[in-house]
Amino acid sequence: MTRVYRYVLPGVREQLKHWRSRAEAMPDPELRTQALQSMTTKEFHCIGGCVYAAAHPSMRHVLIPLIVAFQTISDYLDNLCDRSTSLDPVDFRRLHQSMLDAVNPAATLHDYYEFREEKQDADYLNDLVKTCQASLRLLPSYVLVAERVQELVGLYCDLQVYKHIHKDHREKALLDWWAEHQSKYDTIAWNEFAAATGSTLGVFMLFLAASEEKLQQETIHSIHEAYFPYICSLHILLDYLIDQEEDRIGGDLNFCSYYANMDSTVERIEYIVGEAKRRSQSIAHAAFHRMIIEGLLALYLSDPKVSRQQQVKRVSRRLMKGSPWMRLFFLVNSVWIRTIS
Repeated sequence: MTRVYRYVLPGVREQLKHWRSRAEAMPDPELRTQALQSMTTKEFHCIGGCVYAAAHPSMRHVLIPLIVAFQTISDYLDNLCDRSTSLDPVDFRRLHQSMLDAVNPAATLHDYYEFREEKQDADYLNDLVKTCQASLRLLPSYVLVAERVQELVGLYCDLQVYKHIHKDHREKALLDWWAEHQSKYDTIAWNEFAAATGSTLGVFMLFLAASEEKLQQETIHSIHEAYFPYICSLHILLDYLIDQEEDRIGGDLNFCSYYANMDSTVERIEYIVGEAKRRSQSIAHAAFHRMIIEGLLALYLSDPKVSRQQQVKRVSRRLMKGSPWMRLFFLVNSVWIRTIS
C-alpha cells in the first residue's frame, strides 16, 4: 500500500489528467459528456486496477498507462451503452471492438462509431486503443498470455452487448450465451458466470504476469483458475450486492437478484470467496492475491450504500467475519480512496 500511495496514485492521476484533457477537446457534446463523467465517477476503477502495477514497481511506467487506458475505454463504453441513444447490439458490438483491438498489438483500428450518430471524438478512443497496444509491446511475456487475455476481453464484450440491449430480450440473450459456456463452468450458476465476465481484474493480473521475463505456462494456468471465474465473479457480485436497491428502483439488471433469497445470496458469495482463496494459494505471491480478495470485500462492504439496506447490512457482517486486522486495514484504506476519488 505504501507503493500505491507513493507511486500508483500519482501515476494514475497523471494519466487521467491527460485523458481528461483529451476528452474535453471532443467536438461531439454527448461523447464528451460521457467520457468526462466516466472519469469523474469511476476514477476509483483505475486506482483499484493499478494496484497490480504496485506489485512490479520497476514496470509501473508500462503497467499504469496500460491499465488506466484499458479501464478508461471500459468505463467510457459502459457509460455510452448505459445512457445510449440506441439499443442496437450491432452498435454495442462495434464500440467494444475497440477493447479487442486494444489487447491485440497487431490489430488494425476500426470505425468504432460506425453504427451510431455521435462520431466526432477527436481520436480519443483510437488513441486509448493505441496506448494499450504500445504498452503491450513493452511487456516481455505478453505473447504467452495474449490468448487468455483476448478470451477474457471477448467474454467481457459479449456481456456488455447482451446486458445493454432491450430489457425484454436481455435475459434470454444472457441465458443462450451461458448455454454455450456452461459445460466448462459446472461449479457456478449463469448469473455468477455473467458477473465474472464483467470484471477486468483477470486481465490486469495477466498484464502483471506478462511483465515478468521468465513467465511459465503453469503460472498462467494458476492465475486463470483463481481469477476466472472466482475472483472476477466476487468482484462484480459485490458491486451488484450493494446496488440492489437502486437497481430495483431503476429497473436495471442485477445479477444478485436472481438468487432465491438473501440466505442463498450469502451462501453463494461465501462459496466463491472460499474458492477464490483456495485457488489463489497456487499462484506465486499468494499473499498478494489474498490481499486483493480481502480488499474487494472491505471496499464494497464498507460502502455507505450498505448501511441503507438492512438485508445487505446483515450479509455484510457475515462476509466480513474472519481476518479482522486485514479487514480493518482495508476499511481504512477504502474510506480514504473513496474520499479522494
